[in-house]
Amino acid sequence: MRVIAGKYGGRRLKAVPGMQTRPTTDKVKESMFNIMGPYFAGGKSLDLFAGSGGLSIEAVSRGIDHATLIDRQYQAVKTIKENIAVTKEEDCFQVFKGDAFKVMERLALAGKSYDLVFLDPPYKKQQILVTIEKLVTLNLLNEDAIIVCETDEDAHLPGELTGFECFKQVNYGITYLTYYRYLGGEV
Repeated sequence: MRVIAGKYGGRRLKAVPGMQTRPTTDKVKESMFNIMGPYFAGGKSLDLFAGSGGLSIEAVSRGIDHATLIDRQYQAVKTIKENIAVTKEEDCFQVFKGDAFKVMERLALAGKSYDLVFLDPPYKKQQILVTIEKLVTLNLLNEDAIIVCETDEDAHLPGELTGFECFKQVNYGITYLTYYRYLGGEV
């Protein structure tokens, strides 16, 4: 696993030990970012099920100003911190250990909002639509925020979602990527 492009391009990243976390492959990650941009002119990102932190590190490498990463697993948080250290720009990242929904509430109370959100939950716990609704309810999305959902074929995410434009759905074997742009309003 590595950072593909941008200021950290080529730097190696560690995977989370064990079988509880499934890293996004370099091929899927490269395609994901090519569809979104591939580079950003600032902004803030939120990764609710961060795993190794690779998606957020890639986003900051490509121009996102600050990334917030959340994972409930101790080994994942430890790996995220080790991977962030590789960037030598730790101030560009904030890491939370805990339940994504509880941390989202804390972020909302702090007045945070985001331009890019990664949703890559464990495949057996895919609550993507519930999570998107919570992001809207808590006012965590800036207008035109992009949400990238990485799922398996069982998720069946809709092509139409109130308050959002679904601008791309692609699959890579068992991995499905769905991109939503927040238009504002209620879900």
